[in-house]
Amino acid sequence: MRALVYHGPAQTSWDSVPDPAIEEATDAIVRVDATTVCGSDLHIRRGDLPEVKPGTVLGHEAVGEVVDVGGEVHHLSPGDQVIVSSVSACGHCWACRDAMYGQCGEGGGWILGSLINGTQAELVRVPFADHSTTRRPSELPLDDALLLAELLPTAYEVGVRNGHVSPGDTVVVVGAGPVGLAAVVVAQLYSPRRIIVVDLAGARLETAVRVGADAAESPGAMIGDLSEGPGADVAIEASGDPDGFVLCTRAVRTGGHIANIGTHGRPAKLHLDALWRKNVTISMGHVDTSSTPWLLELMRCGRLPVSPLVTHTFGLDRMEDAYDVFASGTSTGALKVVLHRE
Repeated sequence: MRALVYHGPAQTSWDSVPDPAIEEATDAIVRVDATTVCGSDLHIRRGDLPEVKPGTVLGHEAVGEVVDVGGEVHHLSPGDQVIVSSVSACGHCWACRDAMYGQCGEGGGWILGSLINGTQAELVRVPFADHSTTRRPSELPLDDALLLAELLPTAYEVGVRNGHVSPGDTVVVVGAGPVGLAAVVVAQLYSPRRIIVVDLAGARLETAVRVGADAAESPGAMIGDLSEGPGADVAIEASGDPDGFVLCTRAVRTGGHIANIGTHGRPAKLHLDALWRKNVTISMGHVDTSSTPWLLELMRCGRLPVSPLVTHTFGLDRMEDAYDVFASGTSTGALKVVLHRE
């Protein structure tokens, strides 16, 4: 098969590699019909994650068809259409029993495209397949379903839920990339008073308004007003930039919440000298994807208008082009790029 292989910092190529095979009885092999590029993939390509070894097939989100299953897979059969979760879960350890699948202690967690070969390929081996896939209804489009593999669960679990967004809240989202915009979409389920989005890219601010933000601006007057006034009830850091985190600390009100979604490739300063007086709660963490079935039902009911988040589509063999377009999102206008099997 063909796959995108990591060869070291700034070195990837679309190579011919052996087809994956069943290695454990709980595995499934899935034909990839659609996959995508994530911000963490860019970190890997830059060399920010040394645990990813050269020779690894990248990617951790996919939608496709089951083509083979191991002897201990009980809920899937060849021909089933599935969403492959970015998180692999054994389903039995203490963390999985507590729905903390990202912390699976039996060899799961975020392993696809990191510790084992991933989804940016024609085929992928999915460990713990019963607990690491969700059936895709036939009427749910591939591109929408793909957003349930990681993006929407991250926005909900790590941003909206951890931030305790509630009716009547003022919510600030710093960073209007894919996950920040997804947080805007999901936050509306909780009837906040207003959602303010902050970003440096004008096109992304326009998209923020299209998906439901009440206001969108470059860092400036609104953040200044919040920092000098009552402040935001919830500040969601979705940029992955240390300056974005500092902006959240300025915007949040006394007793408010900061929910960090962004993946930080370098340290961010935590100004405890200013924050301790404000009784601020700061949360962060890895997505578990435990919310995927719930979000899927909301999507089927039309409650999650996510189509504006997919801006570019490519064939699988144009994987390196997709990386370049996604990495230059502020100039290309790329949010979520999707690659389809042709």
